[in-house]
Amino acid sequence: MVSSSKFTEMVFESRNVVKLALGMSLLTVVFFVVYRAPINPLYLMPRASRGVSDLSSAALASSISDTREANLQKVLNCAATDDKTVILTTLNEAWATPGSILDLFLDSFRIGNKTQRLLRHLVIVALDKKAYDRCLDVHAHCLVLTTEGADFSEEAYFMTPDYLKMMWRRIDFLRTVLEMGFNFIFTDADIMWFRNPTLHFYPDADFQIACDRFNGNSYDANNMPNGGFNYVKSNNRTIEFYKFWYNSRMTYPGRHDQDVLNKIKKNSFLSKLGLTMRFLDTAYFGGLCEPSRDLNVVCTMHANCCYGLDSKLQDLGLMLEDWRKFMALTPELKLSRHASWSVPHNCSLSSYRRVRTKKKVPEQVKS
Repeated sequence: MVSSSKFTEMVFESRNVVKLALGMSLLTVVFFVVYRAPINPLYLMPRASRGVSDLSSAALASSISDTREANLQKVLNCAATDDKTVILTTLNEAWATPGSILDLFLDSFRIGNKTQRLLRHLVIVALDKKAYDRCLDVHAHCLVLTTEGADFSEEAYFMTPDYLKMMWRRIDFLRTVLEMGFNFIFTDADIMWFRNPTLHFYPDADFQIACDRFNGNSYDANNMPNGGFNYVKSNNRTIEFYKFWYNSRMTYPGRHDQDVLNKIKKNSFLSKLGLTMRFLDTAYFGGLCEPSRDLNVVCTMHANCCYGLDSKLQDLGLMLEDWRKFMALTPELKLSRHASWSVPHNCSLSSYRRVRTKKKVPEQVKS
């Protein structure tokens, strides 16, 4: 970011620079990333102006892109661990309002077993301004990512054009994070964190992902992955993989990222890349599709296979209550009784299967 003194010198350097600076508020950008700056966040939402030449517009667009990347680099550096790993989640206004998904998500870190310290590495990526503003109220590391022509503030309907734009924008953004040299743990915000999941990651894997159904073999591509939780190392293999994944949306039009992943996970291109993909055990990384039955070992629980925000909120609340009751037990009782979940309760799997056959299923992110 240019300092105020340097900026003043630039303004008086030439009238052309003055015009360029004034035109900055008028140029349209496709999307922008905002970092929670120490004093005020920087918003880049300029519109097009006749007074700016094509050459100046190109230079301005390049300047904005550089600023956006610098802001992203700044927040990732601030949140990263020593080995440059960050935890990322995305959410919109519907999930960020008080009492909604975001509050439950953050609460799980606070009541989990040695998970509160992980919050310092969490970056919340808001999909609209209201979600970003709420993030600033409750968390330290906030970005905003928007997509031209799409409004993600409300519950996005499953498989609608805006839903697909949101999913594919996320994949492209994650590729950018990898290219900047950061490893990441991506987590949907409807995943509760109860223990540090890194203890159960595979050290040899480039890309590892949670499952709706796990068959017992972490190398078997016949497992059913769920894109709501994955750990990805930054290297040439994963960068090329994310490019291939993103470009494959054209090969399989009208499908979301998880469907396309299922189509490409056995593709020979991944073997040529040398990419090591592994699938995470639902005993540690569970969900409502296939719950982690033993609270003595569970790390995360996902409100997947669930229809509607209200149902998610109710069952996530039950998860947190189950966990609190478990943590209140003595060590002896925790081991002697096979503690488990009272969910799914409102998230009926039978109703979830029925609504998936309808044209529109309201969800903020894929289930």
